[in-house]
Amino acid sequence: MLNIPRFGRMALKQVSSSKSFGGFQKVFEHDSVELKCKMKFGVYLPPKAETAKCPVLYFLSGLTCTEQNFITKSGFQQAASEHGLIVIAPDTSPRGCNIKGEDDSWDFGTGAGFYVDATEDPWKTNYRMYSYVTKELPQLVNANFPVDPQRTSIFGHSMGGHGALICTLKNPGKYKSVSAFAPICNPVLCVWSKKAFAAFLGPDQNKWQAYDATHLVKSYTGPQLDILIDQGKADEFYNELHPENFIAACTEKKIPVVFRSQEGYDHGYYFIATFIADHIRHHAKYLNA
Repeated sequence: MLNIPRFGRMALKQVSSSKSFGGFQKVFEHDSVELKCKMKFGVYLPPKAETAKCPVLYFLSGLTCTEQNFITKSGFQQAASEHGLIVIAPDTSPRGCNIKGEDDSWDFGTGAGFYVDATEDPWKTNYRMYSYVTKELPQLVNANFPVDPQRTSIFGHSMGGHGALICTLKNPGKYKSVSAFAPICNPVLCVWSKKAFAAFLGPDQNKWQAYDATHLVKSYTGPQLDILIDQGKADEFYNELHPENFIAACTEKKIPVVFRSQEGYDHGYYFIATFIADHIRHHAKYLNA
């Protein structure tokens, strides 16, 4: 039986544990230093984790999601078990910070952290999802679970696809591979992220570009990337995502992107579940190399 890990004063509390494809799907809670609130995250431990250190793959979810959506709806556990990958699924924002306006709309605040570090009041104290995802959470995971920190990859959906792309582009070499489902590729042009960026980062749109994959890729000089993106052709939000802008920027930089336009698929989790095994395989190719 897997032991419940401890991490000094940042102790993890196990919230749930369910056996799945020979491994365990768990949820933990901890007090976040970056976000100054309690946070939950999902951890899938494949059977291989009982006896060896495993690569780790992070999944960033989209607007309105918690740590639960991906772990309960995508069906990723079977492929993760087969390829021996530990999969981490964090929440999408701080919770219960009692900031005026954080619960007023579905596309801003709670459930909508946009994976940036806010610089503006009153958000800058808690809304630091970029640092949480790239620094605090990996440190917590590396210290408490049988992961090989040198073999880390990242992917995500929609707002989380945006998150996965910017985390990779802003940290050359940190992630072995990246992929996304229907990512917000050019957030300075997207109605949801423009609203969030204005509040979190202030009115200067030049500052927004530091969290925009289409702008970041133009100055990327890190290791060679192999990006996989799946996009549903029947996605009701397609006009806000702007993948064509990102692909054009990658083409100019000679960065390979496999962009798959999937006939009839929308923006939801049936779409993700259909192609999740392909994405796990894409990451396993690099993580298990």
